[in-house]
Amino acid sequence: MDAAAIAEQRKKADGARRLASQLLCVIAPLLFWFAPLPVDSVIKHALAITLFMLLAWITEAIDHAVAGLIGLFLFWALDVVRFNVAFSGFANDTPWFLFGATLMGMLASKSGLARRLAYHVMLRVGTTYPRILLGLIVTDFLLTLVVPSGIARIVIMAAIALGLVEAFRLGPGSNGARGIFLIITYTAALFDKMIIAGASSITARGLIERVGGVDVQWSQWFVAFLPCHFITVIAAWLLTLWLFPPEKTELASGQSYLQLELHKLGAFSAAETKAAVLLGAATLLWVTDFMHHISPAKIGLGIGLAALLPYVGLLGVEDLKKLNYLPVFFVAAALGMAQVLIATKALDLLTNIMFAWMQPFMTGNFVSTVVLYWAAFVYHIVLSSDIAMLGTSMPLLMNFAKTHGLNPLSLGMVWVFGSAGKIFVYQSAVLIVGYSFGYFKPRDLLRIGLLLTIVEFVAIILIVPFYWPLIGIR
Repeated sequence: MDAAAIAEQRKKADGARRLASQLLCVIAPLLFWFAPLPVDSVIKHALAITLFMLLAWITEAIDHAVAGLIGLFLFWALDVVRFNVAFSGFANDTPWFLFGATLMGMLASKSGLARRLAYHVMLRVGTTYPRILLGLIVTDFLLTLVVPSGIARIVIMAAIALGLVEAFRLGPGSNGARGIFLIITYTAALFDKMIIAGASSITARGLIERVGGVDVQWSQWFVAFLPCHFITVIAAWLLTLWLFPPEKTELASGQSYLQLELHKLGAFSAAETKAAVLLGAATLLWVTDFMHHISPAKIGLGIGLAALLPYVGLLGVEDLKKLNYLPVFFVAAALGMAQVLIATKALDLLTNIMFAWMQPFMTGNFVSTVVLYWAAFVYHIVLSSDIAMLGTSMPLLMNFAKTHGLNPLSLGMVWVFGSAGKIFVYQSAVLIVGYSFGYFKPRDLLRIGLLLTIVEFVAIILIVPFYWPLIGIR
C-alpha cells in the first residue's frame, strides 16, 4: 500500500473518530437532560450542559474555546442561570491575566530580547554538549519569567535549537538532537506549573481564588516551588545525558555560531531596552507582591497594555490581530462553568461523587500529597488538555477542601504540580508543538516523562511537609 493510500485511510479513520466524538457530545448530554434522576431539575440541567463541555474537551470533538462558549450560551439560553452568572468568567481577572501574559511573550519575542538573553546564557554556560544542554534548560527557566507562555518559549527555543543542531551537524535521528528538543519541550511544560506563567497555572490560580476563597500570591507560588526548580534543572539535565548520550561531546563550532547569531542581532536596540524595562518591572512587581498586594493579573495586563501605547511602540494593532484569543475564551468558559456549578449547587453533588474516595486518605501532609499527586497524574492521562484537566477538576477539589476543613491553597498547588507529569504527547499543547519539529518520538517522551514524574514526586513529598510550613503554607 502506497503512502497516499495510507494517508487516505488515516484521514477516513480520523473523520470517523471525530464524528463518533461529536455524536457522543450530543447524545450523552441529551440522555442525561431527560433522565429520571432523583435530583433537582436545575442541577440536572446544569450537569447535562457541563457533561457536553467535558466530553467536548476530553474528546476534542470541537475546539476547546468553541465548546466552552456554546456551553455558557446553553446555561443562559436554557434558563439554567442568568447571563451574568453564565458569562461571569469574562468578568474574572484570570483570562485577562492570560491575555496580558500573551502580550508580554509577544513583546519579548518581537523585540529580540528573548533571543539575545538565550544566546548570552548559552555563551556563558559553555559549548560542549553537556553544557549546552544545561544552558538550554536554564534559559528555558529564565525565559519563563519574561515569556509567560510555554508555546511561545518553545518557538523561541526551537529557533535556537535548530541553529545549534545545524551548526553541530546533528541529524534528526541522533541522540544529541533528540535530547535537545526533548528537554526544551518537557521543561517548558514543567516550568509553566511551577511559576504562574502558562495558561494552565493562570487558570488554576483563578479557580483557587474563586472557588477556594483564598488569595494566591505570585511570589508565594514561586518560592513554594523554588526547590523543585533546582531539582528539575539538575534531574532533567542528568537524565537526558543518560538516556540520550550524544554521539560527540565536543562541539567546536558552537562558540562561533552563538557569537555570529549575537552579531546578527547587533547592538542593544531601543525596542529591547523598552522591553527589558517593562518585563523587568513586571517580574519585580510579581516577586514583591507580598509587600504591595497588587494582583498578578493587574500587573500582567498592565504591562501587556503598556506595550501597546503609541509612544512605547513595542506592539501595535497589527500584532493584536495576530493574537490567538481562543485560549482566553476557553479560560473564561472554564471559570464560568465553575461559577454555574456553584450557583446551582451541582458542585456539591459532583464533589461527593468524584472525591469521596479520597477522604479516608487525607490524614496528613505526606499521605495527602501522595494521593493528590498520583490522582492528578492519572486524571491528566484521561483528560488530555492541561487547562481542561485543571478547569474541570479544580472547582471540585476546592469545594472538597472547604467542606473538609483542608487548606485549598495547599491542595490546589499539589494538584497543579501533579498535572505537570506527562508521558504522552497529547497531554499538552506545549508537547505537541515541540513534537511537531520531528526530532523526538513518542517513546522518547514516555521514557523521560516517567522518570521525571518520579523525580518530581520525590521532590513534592519532601517539600510539602517540611518546607511549605516554613513559608506559611500548611
